[in-house]
Amino acid sequence: MNDQTKPAEPVTTPANAAVAGGSALPPDEIRRLTDEIIAALKTVYDPEIPADIYELGLIYRIDIKDDRSVAVDMTLTTPNCPSAQELPTMVENAVASVSGVGPVDVEIVWEPPWDPSRMSDEARVVLNMW
Repeated sequence: MNDQTKPAEPVTTPANAAVAGGSALPPDEIRRLTDEIIAALKTVYDPEIPADIYELGLIYRIDIKDDRSVAVDMTLTTPNCPSAQELPTMVENAVASVSGVGPVDVEIVWEPPWDPSRMSDEARVVLNMW
């Protein structure tokens, strides 16, 4: 494939989650939405861990579609997480609060399983896990 026929690479963030955007949205709008969605996700904390879910590496994928709906794949630290009922709703509400975002769908996924290597340096500092 040459550069003109190669499909567009999804916008990826260096920290934790792959971010894909719809081709019908301008690149500047995808960047704005991505930045604001990540900022909103950073306001969601696991009630048992003093670090936000984004820095913990619980967000696996953010897909911004052409119609501005957003699909989020996230995981939990363990399948027995006591916050399993509330965290997806908290994530949905946080993402939905971003201006210009349409309907939000949050799905819990278990593959790959979460492990501490997914945490950012920021989360490691907060949790003193060096």
